[in-house]
Amino acid sequence: MFNLIQHFNKDRVLIWSLVKNDFRNRYLGNVLGVAWAFIQPATTIMILWFVFQVGFKSMPVNDFPFILWLVAGMFPWFFIAESISSGANSILANTFMVKKIVFRVSLLPIISIITALLIHLFFIGVMMCMFIFYGFYPSIYWLQVLYYLSAAYILMLGFNWLTSSIVLFFKDVGQLVSVIIQLGFWVTPIFWSINIIPEKYHWLIKLNPLTYLIEGYRSSMIYHTWFWEDISGTIYFWIVTIALLIIGRATFDKLKPHFADVL
Repeated sequence: MFNLIQHFNKDRVLIWSLVKNDFRNRYLGNVLGVAWAFIQPATTIMILWFVFQVGFKSMPVNDFPFILWLVAGMFPWFFIAESISSGANSILANTFMVKKIVFRVSLLPIISIITALLIHLFFIGVMMCMFIFYGFYPSIYWLQVLYYLSAAYILMLGFNWLTSSIVLFFKDVGQLVSVIIQLGFWVTPIFWSINIIPEKYHWLIKLNPLTYLIEGYRSSMIYHTWFWEDISGTIYFWIVTIALLIIGRATFDKLKPHFADVL
């Protein structure tokens, strides 16, 4: 991790250049260009809000307007899903760098996360503006979003190192990642509350590390509780995250010498 931070600082100009290039490649040729990165998540939020708030007449959750409760879970999910999806294909999408350029390939999965992160920072601002509009003003707890954002970044990094390296040898991993994203959306309490499940089964839901992140955003914006108040959940999350980071990087380094041959 220390070496990663050193390399990140050393190559920060290159990384920023690659992030901008990633934006262009994703949305080049579209009339609205990069705007689609913001239109698609916003449209999803509006559809879900209309279905559950207007259609099903969803009641406020813990005395909070449903739309605020929803965005506090959906916005971090957009970041997670985009990071996982693009990260798995980060090496396949940049084969010329692997085959023809002396380049630190381990940075490629990071680029995809940073691209998703820039969009997510915009939506964090939108989320905070929505809370203020509804009369819920900034609190010191809101700063805790940065902690959960950092935690999500590290979790995604380990996952992307693992999947981006394996997918070169087993193309089915790309399809598996899509299934994981779809399954993760439904088994993570994003638009449903964990409290609808009997308390004795809560531990099953909390085995999913994404639950820690989604509930963490809501703890920061809505419930106003600190992450250390859930000490068992915090310890479990970081054990899983660090294990995934170690496994992901070890797998990446093991397979990296064969990338150019496979590509």
